[in-house]
Amino acid sequence: MDIGWFSDLKPAMKTNKHVFGFLLGFFATLCHAEAPRKHYYTDIPGVEAQVLIKTTQAWNGTTLPGYGDGQPEISIVRYRFEPGSSLPMHMHPVINAGVLLKGELTVFTKSGDKVHLKAGEPLVELFKEWHYGLNPGSEPVDLIVVYAGTVGTPLVIREQ
Repeated sequence: MDIGWFSDLKPAMKTNKHVFGFLLGFFATLCHAEAPRKHYYTDIPGVEAQVLIKTTQAWNGTTLPGYGDGQPEISIVRYRFEPGSSLPMHMHPVINAGVLLKGELTVFTKSGDKVHLKAGEPLVELFKEWHYGLNPGSEPVDLIVVYAGTVGTPLVIREQ
């Protein structure tokens, strides 16, 4: 059955279905790419937003767990470490992340992994893994950490 000009397109459509699929996916991606831009309000003149980190893993590659049961409790803590100072071995029973505002910070795990941060860098902390931090630099560390826990759960547990 001849249905006019459409029947002439059938062979081209069969051979170009991959091209058509690619283009459809490409344009869908472009449309979807607008969503994060609007989510962070960067479509508003005079507003800038920079995602410092978005991940499902801690800095050493371990996968973060699901959030615990109970009433959520958010804590934001600003730390200052003088040059040469360090924290004792500890762990966090809650998910947390921070941004180093000033200075340098090196974090070491009990198993020997380490990460070195400089001012402006984000960090997704370890969950229930023993570690400690050290300021190896010549200026104080200024660090802001956001803890996403539940009411009654400590933010830090020190090793005994």
